[in-house]
Amino acid sequence: MKGKIVIVTGASSGIGKALAEKFAANGAKVVMAARSLEKLEQLSKDLLKKNCDVYAVKADVSIEEDCKKLIESCIAKYGTVDILVNNAGISMRALFEDVDLNVLKQLMNTNFWGTVYCTKYALPYLLLNKGSVVGVSSIAGYKGLPGRTGYSASKFAMQGFLETLRIENLKKGLHVLIACPGFTASNIRNTALAKDGSMQGESPLNEGKLMTSEVVAQKIITAIEHRKHRLVLTTQGKLIVLLNKFFPEMIDKMVYNHMAKEADSPFK
Repeated sequence: MKGKIVIVTGASSGIGKALAEKFAANGAKVVMAARSLEKLEQLSKDLLKKNCDVYAVKADVSIEEDCKKLIESCIAKYGTVDILVNNAGISMRALFEDVDLNVLKQLMNTNFWGTVYCTKYALPYLLLNKGSVVGVSSIAGYKGLPGRTGYSASKFAMQGFLETLRIENLKKGLHVLIACPGFTASNIRNTALAKDGSMQGESPLNEGKLMTSEVVAQKIITAIEHRKHRLVLTTQGKLIVLLNKFFPEMIDKMVYNHMAKEADSPFK
């Protein structure tokens, strides 16, 4: 990773923040993007004290023009881009029959279109460098999660887009990684949208028992170094993906029962 130019979206917290820190520690030049410039600037200050080469850019990936400016800012600063990590994302928790459709639109705009926009504008440089496009997806991109229609839909869409992108560029040297963490200790559930679009505010899970963002980030970086196509994390996540191929109806029931046990579950 030494000397590589890396863009990480959603870098102000969670997996994105951990990725930015680990890329920088490994000698990469990191462009960190997020909606919160205040959080980015604090992270930038912390990393600059460690002699890391980082650059903060305020960007809302749901806005195409922001994504274009993000890539342009990276090119103006470093001249190219070697690795694009599409990490920015939001979640939700509400039954489809109750949810405001604007919630689903928000999730698609950030999780899916944000990936499309950033990848579109970075692609010429990534192709030139035979670089890497990474999508931080989810087990929800393999198995529909009840109460998360918008989240699962956006991750399924992201994975379909990235898989097609990989196939289109098989002979051009472009590396495409679809990374699917299981439940990870981060703030994505705290900021998840409720049925009316308000933030959930607290996680329904015991975050202390989940895989940490730092472990997830290191596994993603290792997968990039080995140019892997897919990364599925946690034992639970791997089992769901595997068993769903052979026993989908059984997994439907298991997933339903698991989600129904959450605190304040919409199924109760």
